[in-house]
Amino acid sequence: MSSAPTTLGVMIVDDEPLARARLARQLQAIDGCQLLGEAADGESALQQLDSLDPDLLLLDIEMPGDNGLQLAEQIANRPNPPAIIFCTAHDEFALPAFAVAPSGYLLKPVNVEQLAQAIAQARRLSKPQLKTGAQELRTETTASQPGGRRQIKAVSRRGVQLLDVDDIRCFVAEDKYVIAHHSRGETILDESLKELESEFSGRFVRVHRNALVAVDYIAGLRKVASGYQVQLDGTDVEPQVSRRLLGALKERISELA
Repeated sequence: MSSAPTTLGVMIVDDEPLARARLARQLQAIDGCQLLGEAADGESALQQLDSLDPDLLLLDIEMPGDNGLQLAEQIANRPNPPAIIFCTAHDEFALPAFAVAPSGYLLKPVNVEQLAQAIAQARRLSKPQLKTGAQELRTETTASQPGGRRQIKAVSRRGVQLLDVDDIRCFVAEDKYVIAHHSRGETILDESLKELESEFSGRFVRVHRNALVAVDYIAGLRKVASGYQVQLDGTDVEPQVSRRLLGALKERISELA
């Protein structure tokens, strides 16, 4: 029997009263969330931060005075910063947003399912981790970290999703896209297999011209009519193994045994 989630203190920062009211209603439908307060601009939000000490900010970007990106930058430099989920009508802010806030990015009108998913993701980060995460994401904008990124950003009509690289079982190219298969399903990426292979070499290995698999999740090989498929823990997806790469993959599996 699962336990109830720890109560998450939330603050809404948006200059539009109707947008604040909508988010407040949606929070009531999400278990473990408590609305601590609201602010209509960055100055008011900063004045309330110390007294309310929220775990999470639902933050608009375009506001009077300091915009949401500027506010997030100030908050990220504070001790024990809260998580931040941007809620905005403008998708062009996605990449600059993730340079200062690692938790989430939702496009208005936000629905309760999207909000609940973003909050569940934000729960996984403690306040100290959030500060570290923001610093790491800033570094990623100028240089790759050793071993590659810890998270991959995927932009879709639902907003921006952060994928933990350690949770990805494989990358599979289909038509013009690359699909990341992970424990929560699959996500389309706007990156090439060649780029991913270069960045994550050592963590993912090429098994076919259209597939990379995570070394840590390799469970074995399965013989099929067309040759071999690689079996991966935590997913039903079994990428095809090319004849050219089969020998090297068998050696790698032997090393892992």
